Amino acid sequence: MQAILMAAIPMAKVHVRDAEGRELSPTTREKAERLVADGQAEWVSQEPPTIRLHRSIPMPEPAAPEPHPLDGKRVLLHVCCAPCATFTAQYLREQGADVTGFWYNPNIHPYSEHERRRETLRQYAEEIDLPVTWEPGYDMPDFLRAVCAQEQQGERCRVCYHMRLERAARVAAERGFDALTTTLLISPYQNLDAIEAIGRELAEAYGIEFYFENLRRGFREHHHMAREHDLYQQHYCGCIYSEWEALDREATTRRGRRNGRRNGPGDGDAPASGYTG
Repeated sequence: MQAILMAAIPMAKVHVRDAEGRELSPTTREKAERLVADGQAEWVSQEPPTIRLHRSIPMPEPAAPEPHPLDGKRVLLHVCCAPCATFTAQYLREQGADVTGFWYNPNIHPYSEHERRRETLRQYAEEIDLPVTWEPGYDMPDFLRAVCAQEQQGERCRVCYHMRLERAARVAAERGFDALTTTLLISPYQNLDAIEAIGRELAEAYGIEFYFENLRRGFREHHHMAREHDLYQQHYCGCIYSEWEALDREATTRRGRRNGRRNGPGDGDAPASGYTG
């Protein structure tokens, strides 16, 4: 009967296990029959066709995973707000980075909003034992001068990225950090290409590394974490223009609009008032 069954499906692949039951590469029925005939194996099943060898096969050790690029490095993490720091700081720490937060956001307006976000980060940093370097003062006038005549969404954002990351890069270099990155990389509302280009340019100028990774996959999780820690979640990016755009879809500084008109098809819109990071 066994011979009839074997002949019925001569081309079928035969599963192979070693003496310890570990699955090996399949073989042909012809070779399986030869192993059984030579006393090196025995049939354990005909459906699916399976043989077990009478000896153990040495298995190669799995290759050690490649370490993360930030493993063991001191990383200065520019923090735009506490909610965006939740997932980002946790993720970087999980990769082996020694993370220190850095607060410098002169774009945030008004001053009361700046202080509320700053205080929220202070409380959260204490909860997760995250050291933070706090840039003193409030450089909002410098920010407004920098974006003068570049108030359009997108244009001013590049100026803002440069202003914040330049200060972060300077501090990272002065204090001996290995790398710089930013929580801005988690937000679908930010221009990651511009952030990466500006970050790399500044890092090269200051002799450090800018770590770029698209962290938007953690955006939903960061909302969950922010609620879990009862963090204040803002409803606009930070500057006075973004607040206007979040509340008024006719704001002339919106991307693609000037003098109340769209510049052309395909231009993106600013986030609605539900913005939280």
